[in-house]
Amino acid sequence: MVSIHSKWRYFFMFLGIQLVVMALLSREGYQKRVSYFIRIFRKPDTTLQSGRNHTAAGIPGGDVYANLSHLSKTHSHANDMPYCPKTSPLIGGPIHVSFPSGLTLADVQKKNPMVVRGGRYRPPDCEARHRTAIIIPHRHREHHLKFLLYYLHPFLQRQQLHYGIYVIHQAGNYTFNRAKLMNVGFREAMREEEWDCLFFHDVDLIPEDDRNTYICDSNPKHAAIAMDKFGYKLPYKMYFGGVSALTPLHYLKMNGFPNNYWGWGGEDDDIGVRVSLAGMYITRPSLKVGRYKMIKHKLDKGNDVNPKRFNMLAKTRTTWKLDGMNTAEYETISREYLPLYTNITVNIGTEAGLHPPPPTRPPPAKAEGKPEVKVSAKAEGKPAEVQAKGPAKLIEGPSVI
Repeated sequence: MVSIHSKWRYFFMFLGIQLVVMALLSREGYQKRVSYFIRIFRKPDTTLQSGRNHTAAGIPGGDVYANLSHLSKTHSHANDMPYCPKTSPLIGGPIHVSFPSGLTLADVQKKNPMVVRGGRYRPPDCEARHRTAIIIPHRHREHHLKFLLYYLHPFLQRQQLHYGIYVIHQAGNYTFNRAKLMNVGFREAMREEEWDCLFFHDVDLIPEDDRNTYICDSNPKHAAIAMDKFGYKLPYKMYFGGVSALTPLHYLKMNGFPNNYWGWGGEDDDIGVRVSLAGMYITRPSLKVGRYKMIKHKLDKGNDVNPKRFNMLAKTRTTWKLDGMNTAEYETISREYLPLYTNITVNIGTEAGLHPPPPTRPPPAKAEGKPEVKVSAKAEGKPAEVQAKGPAKLIEGPSVI
């Protein structure tokens, strides 16, 4: 019969073999396996507050709508209403993000009864400390937009923000220009309200932690620091893509965004350089908080890779004051105040300008050996006289112009 001491001896021998094997693995893999082994023997944490989504890294978070069901559905903004707390008690941390099939904008609207026409919201029981406009450059991405709105509305409500969502839609089929659409969004949003912060938000990025607050810092902020596309790591130091936040003062100080990046790529880096040239620097949340999930998709038709982006980036130092908010030209085609957002459709022109001149047609070549023909238009309904070198001919039929 095996004694108790023998059982412990075998157990520690087995444990020692496992540790040796794990030591031979990569450092990162070793650390993950040791952490997992330790968690087996650790008692679960029973001190978590109810109603919050406190979860360990790598474990799916909670429902983004969980903390909103008790809020009043009637707005009673009196003059003596107290300010909201500096840190919202509704913030819960990590959020579970998935993309269920069959979701519609009508479903999103039902889930957000306190969002009013144009995609506006104010906390019903306190005065918001921050007013944030969300600017979303857009074209032919309705499928992505409904998922973003599904998560973004409750995400912002949990932060007790006064906010509005603006979708800036590029009309026509010419090459997409994300940065110029953001210039349009800034100007159109500021015309409606004195927003103190503007978030420029790609339509295919979903925030995964509501501690990543959508308020501005003292310097331009890059919020999408850790995307699943890049393994939840910052791809490079000057990266400023995906989701970024600026105050109106920041925006004007750096002359907004460039207008001449047609197609995919380059504009994010140009903006990052502008921040530095304007005497500012980029702030970021932590990697654990600034997490985003990207909706997978193929490169859009009409948004091909910009082959000129590297040459243009090399000239940013000399062009940033000449090309930006001060030179943005566009035409507003329509403005729609929809239940979940304000849709602004604009003509931003082409590389040749807002109204490029029509292409000139070369004169028709003269055929060799044939007489030159001159046509003179007559009154409507009468025949036109055709003069040629040779006998004159009269052609019956409608007038020729």
